[in-house]
Amino acid sequence: INTGDGKGKTTAALGVGLRAAGHGMKALMLQFIKGTWATGELDAVKRLEPYFKIVQLGQGFICKDNPAGHSYTDAVIENARVSWDYAKQEIFSDLYDIIILDEINNMAHYGLLDVDDIIIALKERPQRLHIILTGRNAHSKIIDMADTVTEMREIKHAYKKGTRAQKGIEF
Repeated sequence: INTGDGKGKTTAALGVGLRAAGHGMKALMLQFIKGTWATGELDAVKRLEPYFKIVQLGQGFICKDNPAGHSYTDAVIENARVSWDYAKQEIFSDLYDIIILDEINNMAHYGLLDVDDIIIALKERPQRLHIILTGRNAHSKIIDMADTVTEMREIKHAYKKGTRAQKGIEF
């Protein structure tokens, strides 16, 4: 699990996918929230197919800091359901060595995915399959069952000084 309020959760997971691809293993990153805009990692990973693939499932950022009491559109709820169904299909396909569920922690925290359903899928997955979960606010039940948990902690971020997201750094 890569969690916490600091930068680098997805980037660290991409590094594992890159390392796996270098060993001839197959890695898949499923992005639950990030929208369909172009990012540097999408273009880079296309060069590594079939060893590393990214599939964007999300509709873009759906919730900011406080999910409590936030209501979601039917489209957001349906996208979460369809995305999770797709993820489970890939998890149980036995085609990959590593699957990265990017920002799935956020989806569970926002109440869009059921934590217990995620845990069932993790427990029943093919045993050779490594799964990395990223995103803020990882649920304690998932943290408890994980082999490795890293928390990225923000100490300082240029965004707070008004610096906009930078090509090649944030996207």
